[in-house]
Amino acid sequence: MSTQVTPHAAARAATNKLVESLRVHAGKPLSLGQHDPDATCGWQKEEAKAELETVKARIDVLQRRLFAEEKHSLLLVLQAMDAAGKDGTIRNILAGLNPAGIEVSSFRVPGGPEMQHDYLWRVHAATPAKGMIGIFNRSHYEDVLVVRVKQFVPKSVWSRRYEHIKAFEQLLTDEGTTVVKCYLNVSEDEQRERLQERVDDPEKRWKFRMGDLDDRKLWPKFQEAYHDALVRTSTDDAPWYVVPADRNWVRNLAVAKILLHHLEAMKPKLPPEEEGIAGLVVT
Repeated sequence: MSTQVTPHAAARAATNKLVESLRVHAGKPLSLGQHDPDATCGWQKEEAKAELETVKARIDVLQRRLFAEEKHSLLLVLQAMDAAGKDGTIRNILAGLNPAGIEVSSFRVPGGPEMQHDYLWRVHAATPAKGMIGIFNRSHYEDVLVVRVKQFVPKSVWSRRYEHIKAFEQLLTDEGTTVVKCYLNVSEDEQRERLQERVDDPEKRWKFRMGDLDDRKLWPKFQEAYHDALVRTSTDDAPWYVVPADRNWVRNLAVAKILLHHLEAMKPKLPPEEEGIAGLVVT
């Protein structure tokens, strides 16, 4: 007797396979050079755009259940080099979801009271409450990336932060927050084209800063810093994923599928309805 595979089961199996291929496995070596930024994951553009809408519809259902249940939360961390598309990813995969259940936080150069506390102080305050999906557009990882590459603090300081971060994320996990981290892997050539587009387009020029050119000169050092951050902080409970980001439509669908994968694993449920509501006629 043959076992028929339902379309939903097939889609879930395909998503699981994708997630596994992009995941940085704890304790295993990583070569960013073997992760092609221009990969298509076997998708065609128009089909991928259509599938993104299907995935978003499923995310919407689970996000509403998560919000109603109010027992757990999910934190999606997006890290990348400039122009990799963090804003575009957020805009494309979260548009249409219930805004009451979504929080987006961006972390710029610390200032004011933030300078008077440890580097995780402002980050902890922005983590999602129960029932919420939180998105970090850049994050606490800046303190082992930019801070390291530009030598804002000595190695003796930034090198111990990997263990701080792992402990911090384990705390969040233990207290009911699912932590998911995506590195949007853009190529140096694609970044150059996108930065040039910002310079040439008056509507995008505000995104460009002269310091972006200085950062491009440090590309190898940033790649090394990202490699170390991914390897040293990807855990079973708070995994990193290397997402190909040269093609926006691939990046968007990949991140959406990763998000869906973890929401399905959380299995959020609607709270019990009040007795007597079923069949009630409102007059």
